[in-house]
Amino acid sequence: MPALSFENAKPVESALPESALEGLGTRPFGVYVHVPFCATRCGYCDFNTYTAGELDSDSSPQSWLEGLKREFHLAARVLGKPPAVDTVFVGGGTPSLLGADGLRSVLDAVRDTFGLALDAEVTTESNPESTSPEFFEGIRDAGYNRISLGMQSAAQHVLRILDRVHTAGRPVAAAGEARAAGFEHVNLDVIYGTPGERVEDLQASLDAVLAAGVDHVSAYALIVEEGTALARRVRRGELPAPDDDVLAADYELIDRVLASAGLRWYEVSNWATSEEARCRHNIGYWRGGDWWGAGPGAHSHVGGVRWWNVKHPARYAASLAAGDSPAAGRELLTDEDRHLERVMLELRLSEGLPLSALDDDGRTEARAAAGEGLLEQSALDTEDRAVLTDRGRLLADGLVRRLT
Repeated sequence: MPALSFENAKPVESALPESALEGLGTRPFGVYVHVPFCATRCGYCDFNTYTAGELDSDSSPQSWLEGLKREFHLAARVLGKPPAVDTVFVGGGTPSLLGADGLRSVLDAVRDTFGLALDAEVTTESNPESTSPEFFEGIRDAGYNRISLGMQSAAQHVLRILDRVHTAGRPVAAAGEARAAGFEHVNLDVIYGTPGERVEDLQASLDAVLAAGVDHVSAYALIVEEGTALARRVRRGELPAPDDDVLAADYELIDRVLASAGLRWYEVSNWATSEEARCRHNIGYWRGGDWWGAGPGAHSHVGGVRWWNVKHPARYAASLAAGDSPAAGRELLTDEDRHLERVMLELRLSEGLPLSALDDDGRTEARAAAGEGLLEQSALDTEDRAVLTDRGRLLADGLVRRLT
């Protein structure tokens, strides 16, 4: 059976093994679009993003969009008959820098190549400072029905440490503008554990989230990534590293406040007011669905085959202009790989993981973990499922290692 070959996309008919294409369309199918452009670089960010000063004349939103369309045509050939897209997620980077017209062009390209399912979830990330009522009205008219706003904090001094350029009140105002434009599903991203953030700062952020009236919240512990400006400041002693005990207390506060307001956790870092408010695109990742990731540095997965694109926008666009694939590497997941990923991802969901997904040793560890208060004993006994307790959520990564 031929392995995935993306060093040269010709002939594309043999680019995916038959085993990967079997069942295509019976599993959730999404499209992720990576927008690599940012107005400024945040000190904590290690994503594949570039400011205008870091790019040459060969790397522009227009050349990126042309490359994106070419990659979609490549996807159609590789997949044979691509299924209609269940979810679209435009991330970055700062997709809102493209403006409503640019984001309309992106979605039109997805629609023209794949088609959208009737109930497709279509999300774009946006930075609050690059949005406006007109922007939200424009992308809602284009077909987007979910918006994710990068709030991070409602404390101005915390935003300064993170190098965020929006004012503390702008995310709440932007969420209101999105809702006024007809967006029923609005997410706010929060980062906790920033050096210098006090409990009252985090509480103020949560108060702002609730005041915004959004139906979804994502909250992530700050990670000091090597190579970032934040990591250099921590290494020089200018800022303290995040404290694990503080992060745990912050998480418990977030969960308590959100739950009391009707936002229930459905994944360790995500809360929603209802099942309809959950991010279906991310659920596709967590449940092992298929997706095509387009854009510089984007990752894809189809039927147990994973690949990733070159990172630099100029190289990405040039590869596609030459008729080649932009893929930089790929792997065919082994049974062991797929087992590990299933446990790691599904265990983070509120419905947990069926015990049938574990081997004998894993099931023994699951019973031991329930005795330690990390898994729900009742779910283990009556549903044969490993479901995290509140304490288990704080120790989920270590528990995965035990179960696998």
